[in-house]
Parts: sequence; structure tokens; C-alpha cells
Amino acid sequence: QVQLVESGGGLVTSGGSLRLSCLASGIEFSMYDMRWYRQAPDKQRELVAHAPSFGRTNYADSVKGRFTIDRDNAKNTVYLQMNSLKPEDTAVYYCNADLSGTVINYWGPGTQVTVFS
Repeated sequence: QVQLVESGGGLVTSGGSLRLSCLASGIEFSMYDMRWYRQAPDKQRELVAHAPSFGRTNYADSVKGRFTIDRDNAKNTVYLQMNSLKPEDTAVYYCNADLSGTVINYWGPGTQVTVFS
């Protein structure tokens, strides 16, 4: 059974930091492209950061220079380090695993991040 479980969300003041983790099980983690998405109330889900199975990471313009995605294939875990947080970063953050070139795609249940000024 495939599971993606996010953790590390919470409440933080503007300018603070959080580190999200996503632990994957039931998949050959190293083969999957891993992404973090977020969805704020009344807004569409948006891509935040991407760590492909091979190649360079990339980021949404809104988080460049503040967020860092990295993956530890030995631990089946992808992280999102979020610094200099802003109230507009408030959202539910979702982990996604995608097997490139196929329709195989998995989501975690999400973790809430709330940034208050």
C-alpha cells in the first residue's frame, strides 16, 4: 500500500521558518519525481517546488530564495525548508509523488501551515 505522510506544519510568525517532511512508503522512492504543492482557502492548488528523480530542483517564483526542497532517497523522504515565511504562504501543503512518463501519481493528505503577522 502506498502512503505519503506529511509532517512539520504548524503556526509561525511572519519571518519565521518551518521544515516540512514527507515520508513515502510502498514505492520505489528514488524513481519518483517529488513535488510540494499548496492550496490556500478559495484558491487553486499550486506547485511550490519540484525535486525530480534526476536533475535540478525548481521552484515557483513566489518562493524562490526562501524555500528549499531536498530529498533523501535512503530515507524515502522529501523535505521543504521554508524560511522568511509570509502570511501569504498560509495554505495546506501537499506532497506528491509522480512516476514520470506514466499516470502513476500519489498524494499525501496535507499539512496545514499558518503564518500570522
